[in-house]
Amino acid sequence: MRFAKMHGAGNDYVVIDARKESRDWGALAQKMSDRHFGVGSDGIILVLPSSHAHLQMRMFDPDGSEAEMCGNGIRCLAKFALEREIVTLGSDQHLQVETMAGVRTVVPVRIGSKVVRARVNMGMPRFKPEEIPVNVAQRVRRIGDLGATGHRTGASGGTEFFFPREEMALDWPMIVDGQGFQITCLSMGNPHAVAFLEEDVENVDLAQIGPVVEHHPMFPRRVNFEIVNVVDRQHLRARVWERGVGETLACGTGACAIAVASSLHGYTGDKVDITLKGGVLAVEWDGRGEVWMEGPVEEVFESQWPDRVREVRS
Repeated sequence: MRFAKMHGAGNDYVVIDARKESRDWGALAQKMSDRHFGVGSDGIILVLPSSHAHLQMRMFDPDGSEAEMCGNGIRCLAKFALEREIVTLGSDQHLQVETMAGVRTVVPVRIGSKVVRARVNMGMPRFKPEEIPVNVAQRVRRIGDLGATGHRTGASGGTEFFFPREEMALDWPMIVDGQGFQITCLSMGNPHAVAFLEEDVENVDLAQIGPVVEHHPMFPRRVNFEIVNVVDRQHLRARVWERGVGETLACGTGACAIAVASSLHGYTGDKVDITLKGGVLAVEWDGRGEVWMEGPVEEVFESQWPDRVREVRS
C-alpha cells in the first residue's frame, strides 16, 4: 500500500489513496503513526470517494480514534489528490471535500503544477454546550484521579470547574494543579477549549495540564485544548494539546477556534495570524458566518507500507 508523508505547518500526516483499500484503519493509524516503529505522524488521512463532493476525507488519530475534521489534514489531502490527478479541477473550480463535520471547500494556491498553500472554508463555529459537546453542571466538580488515562491532577486537590447557565461557554473558571484559567468552549466540527493567558505560553507545562483537560468527564468526546497569548490585534501566539495526539506543532481547527474565541473577546478583528510551533496559520471570521483558514502544505516523501503478511509477522 503506497502512501505519502505530508505536513501543514508541521502537523504531519500519512495520506493514503483508500478508494480501493479496506483495512482496520484505526489499528493501522496506531502502527503507522508510531514515531519509533512506524512512519511517524499525527495521524492518517484517507482519500475516499464521495457521492456528493469531489472526495471524502477520513482522519484517524495515533490512538486509533477517528476525528471529525482536520484543517491541516484537509490541505494535505487536497495537495495529494490534485497533484496525483485523482481529481482534476478547472481554473475557476474549488475542491469540495466531504468530512464528518460536513462538506468543506478547499481553494488551492499553486506554483506551476504544485499546490503550496490552500485556503479552507472551515464551516460555522458552534457555541451551545450540547453542540460542542460539553456536559454542563451547576456546581463545582472535582476530579483527583483520571484512572485509565494514567494522569492525576496532583496534590492540590484536583481540577475544579464551575459552569454557569449560559447559551455560550465563555470564560468558565477552571483550575488545574493550582493554576487558574478562563476557558471558552466551542466546536469547529470537533470540540475545543481555549484559554487566553498573561503568562508566556512557552512556560506552561502543557504535557501535564493537557491530558487532564482532554480527558475530563465534562467532555464526552474529549477535547482539544489551546493556550494563547495575545501579541496585538493582528497576531496571536498559541500552543495546542490535540485530542488523541498530544501536543502538536499546529492544528487547523484549533487555530480557527482560537481566532473565533479571540474575536468574541474583542482581542482581535476579522483577520488574525496565529503563530504555532510549526508555522503561521491565517484565519478570517466576520463574527457571523463561516470561518476561513489558510496555511502552507508540503509533501515530505512517498513510500510503501509493508504488506499484510509482513505486518502479521511483525
